[in-house]
Amino acid sequence: MSETVDINLSVNGVAVARSVAPRDTLADFLRQTLELTGTHTGCEMGVCGACLVLVDGRVVHSCLMFAVQADGAVVETIEGLSERGTITDIQDAFHQRNALQCGFCTPGVLMTAHSVLSQGAIPSREDIRDALSGNYCRCTGYEAIVDAIETVARRRAAGVGAATTEEVSA
Repeated sequence: MSETVDINLSVNGVAVARSVAPRDTLADFLRQTLELTGTHTGCEMGVCGACLVLVDGRVVHSCLMFAVQADGAVVETIEGLSERGTITDIQDAFHQRNALQCGFCTPGVLMTAHSVLSQGAIPSREDIRDALSGNYCRCTGYEAIVDAIETVARRRAAGVGAATTEEVSA
């Protein structure tokens, strides 16, 4: 019989209590136990960023974190940010700027974008690129992603809603 550990955490604003194997990763727990499949697993080595989630407000590679380490934590996944509309303007800008491509890395990139944008200031293009250094995308040159994030930052600072196609493609 395998040993399990009881954990209690908040995932997307919902209290979760489960028993997990000590070596289960947070990514596997989210995907397999909670069926939150927006958190992707790619390299499983913390290199690609497909598994990024927020743990207590910090961007974390969930493939490198054990589920037991999240005991007592507040975890936010792409599903939670999407359901609450927290990143609707970012999603719109990514769609309008064609920053999505195949979509495999997109949830992790959106989590990074949310983290950068939640700091309130308008980040420089260099700051955006630096933040994205933990996300590996094989389909883009990142230019459209940086453009979309920069557009949202400027619109939020101006107190304006979702970007128009003309604003994003300029």
